[in-house]
Amino acid sequence: MTVAIGSNAVTRLVLVRHGESIVTVDRVIGGPRTCSGLSPLGRQQAQRLHDRWAAASEFEVDVLMASQYPRAIETAEIVAPALGGLPVVTDDGFGEHDPGPECDGLSYVDFLDRYKIGPEAWDAADPFATTFPGGETVAAFHYRVGSAVRRVIDQHEGKTVVIACHGGVVDAVLRQALRAPAMGSFQIHTLNTSITEMQLVKPNVWRLNRYNDTAHLSGLPASTNPPFVDRA
Repeated sequence: MTVAIGSNAVTRLVLVRHGESIVTVDRVIGGPRTCSGLSPLGRQQAQRLHDRWAAASEFEVDVLMASQYPRAIETAEIVAPALGGLPVVTDDGFGEHDPGPECDGLSYVDFLDRYKIGPEAWDAADPFATTFPGGETVAAFHYRVGSAVRRVIDQHEGKTVVIACHGGVVDAVLRQALRAPAMGSFQIHTLNTSITEMQLVKPNVWRLNRYNDTAHLSGLPASTNPPFVDRA
């Protein structure tokens, strides 16, 4: 994700994790083939973010993007009127870690019963190991996300870009910006509709202005269900 800056303009990325999804409530692995959008609480969360930005603009946004997942697109569409009605531009590069066709749509229980892969797999040191049989490795996922960030920076140098994406995407971007290992060493737990703001202040040097900002969610429940697996 090495980036060169051709002018004095500062490029800003604002990563917004989507609102709570239906697949999370249903305890299903919701990849790009089976994602069914936001839960009622997820829509409330996105509306809260809209209301926050409508009441007090925190930055002037030039581009509004989303991954191809319905839950990310829906989040961006709810927020868009607070950002001047910008069109939502989709980019598959910002999609969540793809579980592949074999695992996409499986319930968490069925996945664990079938493949015997527990949460400890995410803390392993090998990004080339199998975490979703038939799906992306973590290494492939990080390459895709890093390439998407580079593409956005090249196309929108000196602009502020808001991207509705996923917890795993925020994790990947931060690890790459910090030059940290792709897996293990530490955990990042990104909350629904949280704001993560980064600025590219000089070639290949990022400033993390904030992470997991959810001030707009005050008073809302954290989730519809107690947490089980929160990778989606």
